Formats: sequence, C-alpha cells, structure tokens
Amino acid sequence: MIQVSHVSKDFIKYEKGKGLKGLIQGFFNAKKTIYHAVSDISFEIQKGEMVGYIGANGAGKSTTIKMLTGILTPTGGEIKVNGIVPHQDRKANAKTIGVVFGQRTQLWWDLPLVESFSVLKEIYQVSDDDFNERMAFFNDVLHLNEFISSPVRTLSLGQRMRADIAASLLHNPQVLYLDEPTIGLDVQAKQAMRLAIKKMNETFKTTVILTTHDMDDIEDLCSRIMILDHGKIIYDGNLQKIKDTYGIIKTLTLTLSTPFEHHAEFITSFSSDHDITIESNLTQVCIKFNKHHTKVSQLTAWMMHHYEVLDMSIADTDIEDIVASIYEAKVVNV
Repeated sequence: MIQVSHVSKDFIKYEKGKGLKGLIQGFFNAKKTIYHAVSDISFEIQKGEMVGYIGANGAGKSTTIKMLTGILTPTGGEIKVNGIVPHQDRKANAKTIGVVFGQRTQLWWDLPLVESFSVLKEIYQVSDDDFNERMAFFNDVLHLNEFISSPVRTLSLGQRMRADIAASLLHNPQVLYLDEPTIGLDVQAKQAMRLAIKKMNETFKTTVILTTHDMDDIEDLCSRIMILDHGKIIYDGNLQKIKDTYGIIKTLTLTLSTPFEHHAEFITSFSSDHDITIESNLTQVCIKFNKHHTKVSQLTAWMMHHYEVLDMSIADTDIEDIVASIYEAKVVNV
C-alpha cells in the first residue's frame, strides 16, 4: 500500500546576526545552512497494517506524513501510496487517504456537525447509500448521535476528535494518517478512541499510520513500530520483539502479612542475577529482575516459603522506558 524508497527532505535555513546591523547584513548576505529533516528512509507498509511511527519532537515524523500526503515534495527518493506519487497527483492521492491531526480539524466551526458531514459527502462524491451505511456505522462505534446536531465549536475535545475520525473515513480511504489522535483526552476518552480505531481498521481494512507520544496508543493499536531519530529510522519491526529484547526487566510486587526482614538473605539466594534489586516498605516489597536470568516462580517460591503473601502482581518494562533506552543507544540490533 505504501512504498518509501531512499526518501530525504532538506530545508534551507538562513541565519541572521543580532541587532539592526545583523538584520541589514542578513538581508543582503544571510548565512545559509541546510537542515536534514528526513535522511534516506525506506520502508513498505502492507494493506490493513497499523504501524506506530514514533520519535522525539523534531525527529521528522510530521515531515514524513506531509510527504506521504503530498503536502511536501521529497528532496530525493521516491514515494508511492496505493500506486500514486503523492506530490505529483495530489487530487488522486487525496481521494484515497484520510488525515486526522490532533490540533487541527477539517470540520466547519460554526456549522452543526451533521452539516459538516453533508458538505464532505458532496466534496468526496459519496453516494447516498454509502453515506447512510457509513454514518450508521460511525454512530454505532463513535456514538455521534449524542452531539451530531451541535455546532462544532460547542463540542468537547473528545467529541471533536471522534467527529474528525468519522469525517476522515467518510469516503472510505485506503490509508489513514493519525497524528496524535488522543492528545488532550482523558483516560476514558482515550480508551473509547482506541477501540473505535481498532474496529474501523478491522471493518474497512484501512491501513493506519499512527504518530503519537502516548506509548499506550502504540501498545493498544500497533503490532509494528518505526522509531525515528534525527530524520533516520533506527528501528522498524515487531513491537513484541523489541519488548522481548529490550524489555528484559520485570517487576514483581508483593504484599506480605508481616514486615519484610530478610533483605540480605534474599540477595544472597539470587546473587547469580546481577540485575536483581529489591525495595521494601514494611509489608510492601518490589523486586526488579532480569527475566532471562531469573524465573518468577523462583522468586515467588522463596517469598512464600519465608512469608505469608497476601497479594502479588507482575509488570513488564514500560514501552516508554524501552524507547528511551533505544534513543540512548542510538543503534538497535534485533
């Protein structure tokens, strides 16, 4: 569905000196520097895939999305979306894609929401039958009926984001670009949004590229991630694989019936695992360990032999921490 081959995007920046003198000198002889926003990236995305495209601010995520949508022309390389070169045939490309920007809307601010959908129906030349069928689906998944008669300017952020996703899918696009779709939403609204995106992907087989700083979005929606750093892709692959490779530290938390008093004995028993640490606060015990060196059953067996365990839980390394460690290493070998 999407083919990106050795694509780069450069921007020219002009540096000017300070003060009036620098301003005048810069007007006639400004220092020119080239900023490499995207540097020789290549990837392919298949129909129906949901891919997380993540990176720090300034990594090149938005620049990539703008090239895929045809807003920007690559400095070098080739892009094809559903067989179309986006910047060469922007109208044809626009008919096959949908875009949702978390901070922008394609809805008409003063019109009732239902009127915005009617306008978009005419713009994209959607038939009456298709329009009614899709609106029924959106109402079922996104619960638009609760506010469909309200002017867009009166909607809450969560309501507007649901409406924007419906608007972007009204013409049944082959590809959907989601740029921070859950930004600013509360926990309940985020969960509802993720469920809606999943169901629409399953129903329409829409290819989805998701850019976000919320790692929960990535874990809930994407099986594949691409990590971008200073315009270069430093990882492209399976999310579970990177968690298995880099998320080697698990956390076991236990609640005991009596205060924990065997710290030294515990450390001695598991001295072969150099990655193990234990913290305790009376009856609360938190153990962090390397899952490749120590088994959960070994730890729980030792604790249950010495104490009465009232409750326990185990957690993997947060994906946010994994991504942070990858940025520190800069090189991913998986």
